[in-house]
Amino acid sequence: MTRRRSAQAAGGSPFASAEGWMRAQGWTPLAFQRETWAAIEAGRSGLVHASTGAGKTYAVWLGLLQRHAPAFSATVGPRLLWITPLRALASDTAVALQAPLASLAPGWRLGVRTGDTPDAERAAQQRRWPQGLVTTPESLSLLIARADAPALLAGVAAVVVDEWHELLSSKRGVQVQLALARLRGWQPALQIWGMSATLANLEEAAAALLGPVHAPGAVLVRAGQPKPLVIDTLLPPRMERFPWAGHLGQGMVPAVAAEIDACRSALLFTNTRSQAEWWYQALLAVRPDWAGQIALHHGSLDPQVRRWVEQGLKDGTLRAVVCTSSLDLGVDFAPVERVLQIGSPKGVARLLQRAGRSGHGPGQPSRVTLVPTHALELIEAAAARDAVQAGCIEPRHPLQAPLDVLVQHLVTVALGGGFRPESLLAQVRTTHAYAGLSDEDWRWCLDFVRHGGPSLQAYPEYRRVQPDEAGVWRVPDGRQARRHRLNIGTIVADAQLEVRFLQGARLGLVEEGFAARLRPGDRFLFAGRTLELVRLRDLTVWVRDARGQQPRVPRWQGGRMSLSTALADAVLARLAAAARGELDGPELAALHPLLALQARWSCLPTPERLLIEVLHDREGCHLFLYPFAGRDVHLGLAGWLAWRAAQAQPRTFSMAVNDYGLTLLSVQPVDWAAELPRWLQPPDLDTLTAELLASLNATELAQRRFREIARVAGLVVQAQPGERRSPRQLQASAALFWDVLARHDPANRLLHQARAEVLAQELEIQRLYATLRRMAGQTWQVQALRRPTPLAFPLLVERLRERVSSETLSARLQRLVAQLERAADAPVSRRRRAAARGAAA
Repeated sequence: MTRRRSAQAAGGSPFASAEGWMRAQGWTPLAFQRETWAAIEAGRSGLVHASTGAGKTYAVWLGLLQRHAPAFSATVGPRLLWITPLRALASDTAVALQAPLASLAPGWRLGVRTGDTPDAERAAQQRRWPQGLVTTPESLSLLIARADAPALLAGVAAVVVDEWHELLSSKRGVQVQLALARLRGWQPALQIWGMSATLANLEEAAAALLGPVHAPGAVLVRAGQPKPLVIDTLLPPRMERFPWAGHLGQGMVPAVAAEIDACRSALLFTNTRSQAEWWYQALLAVRPDWAGQIALHHGSLDPQVRRWVEQGLKDGTLRAVVCTSSLDLGVDFAPVERVLQIGSPKGVARLLQRAGRSGHGPGQPSRVTLVPTHALELIEAAAARDAVQAGCIEPRHPLQAPLDVLVQHLVTVALGGGFRPESLLAQVRTTHAYAGLSDEDWRWCLDFVRHGGPSLQAYPEYRRVQPDEAGVWRVPDGRQARRHRLNIGTIVADAQLEVRFLQGARLGLVEEGFAARLRPGDRFLFAGRTLELVRLRDLTVWVRDARGQQPRVPRWQGGRMSLSTALADAVLARLAAAARGELDGPELAALHPLLALQARWSCLPTPERLLIEVLHDREGCHLFLYPFAGRDVHLGLAGWLAWRAAQAQPRTFSMAVNDYGLTLLSVQPVDWAAELPRWLQPPDLDTLTAELLASLNATELAQRRFREIARVAGLVVQAQPGERRSPRQLQASAALFWDVLARHDPANRLLHQARAEVLAQELEIQRLYATLRRMAGQTWQVQALRRPTPLAFPLLVERLRERVSSETLSARLQRLVAQLERAADAPVSRRRRAAARGAAA
């Protein structure tokens, strides 16, 4: 008996239409929502792209309920799966999905199954599975690893992947591709829909989601009317001519507090957790009456604290929340009136994503205010607005054939009913990531899960999967099965330690690298409090409340985002306009003194002109080079250029980079103007790759990357049945495997993958290659300096950070800035006389 007949027999209301349900809520369906419903009703799969808060969720969910609920007959497991990238989003998503069930799917139940789901609720689900299930990529893989997976998941009719742009270019996205291929193997008519808010390459994103076989029939639904968006900038009270990054924007705190005071509710986004901690304390310092009305939210805080903050935003009881990317995605905070972005967003897509957290509803305007932490970020603010208006959003490209994820999937499938290699290979090749998987790589992966490859085959614990008498590959050992289920996933956590009060209350997690530098009695900021370290023991940072002395701020890895190509191009376009005397907008008008000084002492870089500055002083010979390609590219470029310069003559360089350029300092004299054309001549890609690896400590970089790959592939396990290994144990195990494989199995594909990922993801070899070719086509402007320019000064600061000094960095910088300001304010006649004396000398 179908659910339709049982509902009518019970006297319940008939199934409503999606449009009827929306109108009953007082909403008018939008054109893109109707387009999505029609495509779903026709059995199509596809991708919905619309701005945050435009109504994507109901465009997909109502269409699926309308198609599948009336025809539903009882199955063993769930009928519709909703995949969310974050566990924190699951419960909030479930609330939105639950609302239309009574009308569109009477009798249906909705459940949540993530790593945070209590054991009692998991047990209840297994007794009676809900028809709709909200889950994460990791929890879906755990379902596929169940022995009854073929029966449990054969009835899944449709899968929705929320925030697909967030998963697309990661190994979690590859994990989703493999899971969808497995589901489609059990249900060939499976409908797959993705949702995205900020993405440029929609066709490629849809192809990655659906695979090469089904991609040609994909439906791309775009919301026709963009959401109203206001982007403005909070100008600093005083404009500096020699800016430097690192002081977190102290001077902007009173202005930001005034902006918060003028609105009902606000989100303050920062790019790092340490910056969020600092800003939370700074706001409380200027407005102590806001205690209890403002809060802090980032990924290292305890989940209960984060849930409390999220509920306060929904209720409208919090005036402001200082947060990181932990609140970028999906959660609906309707009371939030505006967003403030502290510092540059570093990317156009990130700015749009965060802006959408305000005015979260169809047709409601969003407002984001950019708060510069130093003067040069005013250019990025204006450039970001230009890029948004022009529709220049960064693409996110899917990964290709990471073998560590495939190895993990093989064990998962072997647990979930087993597999025959030939049929599973055909299934794996239906994914975008592994469409071109070679027979040799496939055989290597099979060999690796069967006995660990040639160097590990003597150890029974690496014989994870074995073919049985019928030729079906399974996991024969129960302990191996439990170990794999405990370690499913591609998120490799940083080495983190718990932070607890002596009384036992848990505050969250801090990176081991920061905690290891603390001594008992040191004070630091965490979870919005000033804490004092009592002791560090058993992977726990034991603390007590502390007040008084200036605390340190924890540093989490990944804190320095690199400027995206789209935003860097927009910045150069703004500088080119300034060079022509065009200072449109309040940001460039406020920045005029800095830009005028840069042009007077040197010149302004443009898309057509590569600026090269050379300065000789007591330290030696400085080179300042401004490719505007982002911090990551400049890091590889600086190392490669120093290596090339040292090949001609033994030299020692110190270097520093930021998003705009790089600096090299040599004690020995270097004729940069004469030598750079030869040293920066772009080689072919293979030669560049070899030279780049030679110029850096590539082995150390690859070893660090290998730790993550070994964890995903199951060589190193974080959790064992009955125990959890410490971060140091994991690092030691990974280093041991690296040494063994490098010595006895140098052709191991995981070693090659580690090196390839370093080049592609850490050194951005393709972007570096494109930067070199672009630089070769520019006009080179070499400027001899008498003193650091406004663009050179931040690079000097970056280099000074790395040096040990008995005085504080800020004190040294204050003296240096004062000297430069005096030089900038010197009368023209004095400068000309000084220049004449210098020429005569």
